[in-house]
Amino acid sequence: MAIDYIIDYDCDPKRDLTTGGIVERLKGEERAHKIIQLFRASGDQRPPSEMGFEFTRSTPEGVEENQLVVVQHLLDEAEDLRAYEHFCAECPANRSGKRFGCIGQVEYPISGTGEAWLLDQMPVPDDTLVWLLLKQGVEEFKYDGKSIEPLRAANDSYFEDRLPASRILGEFTLTANQTFEMMFAVGAVHPNHAAILLLFANAVPRDVEADSIMHLTPAPADMETRFPLILQLEREDDETIRGFKSFLHALYLGWKLHVPVLVDA
Repeated sequence: MAIDYIIDYDCDPKRDLTTGGIVERLKGEERAHKIIQLFRASGDQRPPSEMGFEFTRSTPEGVEENQLVVVQHLLDEAEDLRAYEHFCAECPANRSGKRFGCIGQVEYPISGTGEAWLLDQMPVPDDTLVWLLLKQGVEEFKYDGKSIEPLRAANDSYFEDRLPASRILGEFTLTANQTFEMMFAVGAVHPNHAAILLLFANAVPRDVEADSIMHLTPAPADMETRFPLILQLEREDDETIRGFKSFLHALYLGWKLHVPVLVDA
């Protein structure tokens, strides 16, 4: 399981296969290779056409259905992607530099280390304008973290820690649940919201004037000079922190290209 996100930049692959179609094919291909690896590790040398596994899915009505999936069928569906891979080479939304690099994931479970890291990036009162913007946003949009509580309480599949980390930010306390809700539970992160989240997460410089904050979109022509992405992957980053940083990079490109980043948590 993972938080799936995609920079919603218009392109031929998305028009022909649909965004959902691309994501499903990529997931199916990854699942197929994992199943093949498991079969091979147990000494099973059957071809993928003879490999199957049971897959449980929930219907829109909330009913769970069990389906028998043949591995070769997943590989055949993923084959549709090959004719479109060349579009990714020069695509400005290709964050990873790989095929379909506009698509990414933050893997579950979210580590406690990752939660603490994200909270540590949040502004304090010394970052006056950005801090005020965070405080106002939490109050105005009612980011209370309650929508995340069922995920955290269910089991350890989503979060390693049953209790959310928290941090005192001057006049108010912010929890990891609130931060997670603000970033990942909004469905689509539109460019203005992306720019603000990047300021909150200290992913771009915060030494901005009030007028600049009021005119974050469309992104300024000299964006990469005025607002360079300052987050870098570090060797000591755990998987969750690396996932968060990659997601913030996706938000940066969404802001730059003036397109939303679609998020499915």
